[in-house]
Amino acid sequence: MTDFPIQDSKSPAEVAENNHLPTPSPQNNMPPSLLLHINDFLDYLSVERNASRLTIRDYRHYLEVFGEWFGTTQPGKTIENLDVATVRRFRVFLASKMDQRGMTMKRVTQNYYVIALRSFLKFLIKNDVTTLEPTKIDLPKTESRSLKFLERDHIDRMVTSIDTSKIEGLRDRAMLELLFSTGLRVSELCKLNHQQVNLERREFGVIGKGGRARVVFISDRAADWVQRYMDARDDEYKPLFIRYSGKKNEENNGEKMRLTPRSVERMVKKYVRVARIPVDATVHTLRHSFATDLLSNGADLRSVQEMLGHKNIATTQIYTHITNKQLRDVHAKFHSGNGKK
Repeated sequence: MTDFPIQDSKSPAEVAENNHLPTPSPQNNMPPSLLLHINDFLDYLSVERNASRLTIRDYRHYLEVFGEWFGTTQPGKTIENLDVATVRRFRVFLASKMDQRGMTMKRVTQNYYVIALRSFLKFLIKNDVTTLEPTKIDLPKTESRSLKFLERDHIDRMVTSIDTSKIEGLRDRAMLELLFSTGLRVSELCKLNHQQVNLERREFGVIGKGGRARVVFISDRAADWVQRYMDARDDEYKPLFIRYSGKKNEENNGEKMRLTPRSVERMVKKYVRVARIPVDATVHTLRHSFATDLLSNGADLRSVQEMLGHKNIATTQIYTHITNKQLRDVHAKFHSGNGKK
C-alpha cells in the first residue's frame, strides 16, 4: 500500500477538536458491516504491516469519521455502494467544517482522511470485497511546507541557556545535545534506558517507526553531557531520562518516573523562548536540524536516510533543496553579485 503510513503531528482527538469534528461513536450511525471491515483492516495493519500503535490510532480515527458520516448521509447503504460522487461529498464535508475560530481544515489534514480511505479500499478489494476502486480517488496537490530547522548557533544558544547547576538542567542539556547528535524522534528518546546507551562506543540501537531497527551515533559533546547527567543521578531507575516533579514512584524500576514526550516538547519550547530563537522550534525541528547539518557538511543522502530510519529515500529528499552543496557552489561561482567589488 503506497499510501501507508500517515504521518501527523497531532493526535486524532486534537484533529477532531481543532477542526470541530465530533469523535464518532461506531454504535451510532456507522453501518455494522463497515465497522467490521474497519476492524479487520486495523488488525491487518497491526499484524501483517507491523504498524505502530499511533498509526493504527490515526487510521481508526480517520475511518470512523468517514464511517459515521457515511452512515448518516447514506442510510441503508454499505461500503459496496461507495462511488466517486459520495467520496466527493465527503471531501466537501471535510473542507467545509470550521473550528471554533472559524478556520477550515487544512488541505494536508483533509488528505490524511482520503489517504486512509484509499488504503482501506485497497485492503477490501484485496480481500474480495466489491467496492470503489481506490485509484479513482485523486489526492489534490498541497502547498509545499517550508522546512524548519535550526542553525548551529541556534543550537548553541539553546543549550547554553540551560542552568546546569541543577539536576534538571543537566538532564535537559543532555537531552538537547542527544537529540541534535542522533536525530532521534521524541518517542525514541523517551523510551531510552540508561543501560542501552554505550557512551564508550558512542552508539546505540533503537527500534523506530514500523519496528525498524537502526544504529544512532553520539557526538563527543553529547556523550560528555549524557555522562555528566548519569554521574549526577543518585537513583537506580531504568529510564535514562526521568522527571523531577511530582511524587516519586519506584515501582517497576522507576518506570513511572520516565519522562513523557509531552514533557520533552514543553522543555524544548521553554528553551526556544529563553534563548530567543527566531524559529518556532519543536523536538522534530531538532531532527530536521540533525539531517540538515549532516547534508550541509557533505554527508550522502543514503547515509542520512539510514541514520534517520526512513523507510523510503523520498522522505529524506525533503532536505536536499536546502542542503544542495553543488547548487550553492554554482551560485557562488557564477552569480555576478558574488564577484569582488
